[in-house]
Amino acid sequence: MSENEEDLPREQSDSTKKKKKKKKEKQSTKKKKKNGEKDEEEKCKEEEEEEVKEEEKNSEGVLLRGIFKVGKKSHDVLLTRTRLTWIPIIPENPTGETSVPQPGVLLLQDVYAVKVKRRRAAGQQSGGAVLGVALFCCKRRGKRLEGDTLHLHNASTEHTHIWYNTLKELITGPSTRPRYLKVFINPCSHKKDAVHIYREHVAPLFKMADVRTDITVTEKKGHALSVMKECKLDGYDGVVCVGGDGSVAELCHALVFRAQLDAGSPEKPVTAVLPLGIIPAGSTDVVSCSVHGVRDPVTAALHIVLGHLQQVDMCSFSSLGQLVHFGFSAMFGFGGQCLARAEKKRWMSSTRRREYALVKTLARLRPEDCQLSFLPAKKTNRDKDSGSVDAEVEESWTTNQGLYLSISIMSVPCLSPHTPRGLAPNTSLANGSAALIAVGNTSRSEFIKHLKRYGSSSGQFSFSFVETHDVSAVRIRPRSLVGWPEEEESEEEGESKTSPIIQSEASAFTLNIDGELVEIANEVLIRVHPRLITLYGEEVDEAESTVSCSCI
Repeated sequence: MSENEEDLPREQSDSTKKKKKKKKEKQSTKKKKKNGEKDEEEKCKEEEEEEVKEEEKNSEGVLLRGIFKVGKKSHDVLLTRTRLTWIPIIPENPTGETSVPQPGVLLLQDVYAVKVKRRRAAGQQSGGAVLGVALFCCKRRGKRLEGDTLHLHNASTEHTHIWYNTLKELITGPSTRPRYLKVFINPCSHKKDAVHIYREHVAPLFKMADVRTDITVTEKKGHALSVMKECKLDGYDGVVCVGGDGSVAELCHALVFRAQLDAGSPEKPVTAVLPLGIIPAGSTDVVSCSVHGVRDPVTAALHIVLGHLQQVDMCSFSSLGQLVHFGFSAMFGFGGQCLARAEKKRWMSSTRRREYALVKTLARLRPEDCQLSFLPAKKTNRDKDSGSVDAEVEESWTTNQGLYLSISIMSVPCLSPHTPRGLAPNTSLANGSAALIAVGNTSRSEFIKHLKRYGSSSGQFSFSFVETHDVSAVRIRPRSLVGWPEEEESEEEGESKTSPIIQSEASAFTLNIDGELVEIANEVLIRVHPRLITLYGEEVDEAESTVSCSCI
């Protein structure tokens, strides 16, 4: 046999060995894939178990666990003291493929009511077959709070009532949630639809949350103040105002004034005992926007029933040692002149009246000659009462004399749909100080530029004639001003006359305090009082902008 013939079987054996190796490698890769799939399944199961364990740890233990139908699928529902979690029950797949279910979570702090669902025939008022439990909650959409409902279906009467009783006990536990409210409704505010707003949007939520109400429809200005002076407040958990900024200002003043009377402290401001809820029904609703971020009665009502509380700074306005008013903001000069003109045209719609007053005041733009003094705010004094005598001794007043087109003092940002960032964007609700914005004398065009920038993001304080300070107290003392023309409008003829102004230091001047005209004789002293009142709401950075002023 030749050497070539002997080599053939050797080559064939080598090739067969290579084929066998390839088969073994394929088989091993298949086994690895199967093992990998099993590993993935095990990992998914482990992740699910870890999620449940973490849920149990974070929620301080599961109180109840049961099977409910959420939508059209069955879910494993877990209830803890802080939240409700439901995980879809997925049957095993014959192919071995598994999908990780996404659990649903509902925080109990967002639930304001729980009811038993029943099937009732037409006209049946009570009874009926049990269908399960319904949880009424709120969900956020930007700044807005909207009502939502979670339905847990289970036909077992005993099972349903156990869950209902436990849920009811958990959501009624928070002490900040009101049970009995004193409600004031101003039927004449804005479009005169405050009663309709309350009945359609607020009353159903209060009823659903088992909140009882004592309603007073105000008949005139000062009615709410007189009622608050005399009524017994022991049984109430809070006060609600349905109206505009004027109604809010009156009730805030009434709450702090009543606290002073009860404490026997007529000179020193006392923190209001009851929180105030504000249902916006006015034309601007500055205070409501500052604590809600939006002019929406449903959002305001949900903040109330859920017990969201926010402490807020307030200012006291006094003259010659006598208390005149409590409020959040004051405007002297342009702001006061605008409001004075708008009040003369109450027969107009709110939008037309506002734009008329703005244009007319710009056309007759004039500065006020006054002495402006302020006490700078310091971090060490913010938690203290800035109205104390010690603050005056320790701090030195800064005094400026000159012509000012506008002077504004604001202890809150004063958000509104027209000014989303607020008239005072650099202050907050409870920082213990106020923003002083002093606009010096300048041309009409430059002043209009300053006003228009309030509707944008920033830049309104970048002008050389605008001063801003963080203050704890302000004193305004008008001086004699001769030669500036003042219009005298004739309602019948529609003509305007000009005459020289002679304003002495002893004459009265007008302040725009929270949208209300207040006349003050001689000088006015404004002091900031930290956290003097509590409102239903929360701190917001920017208001929802839904309207714009097209007059300038």
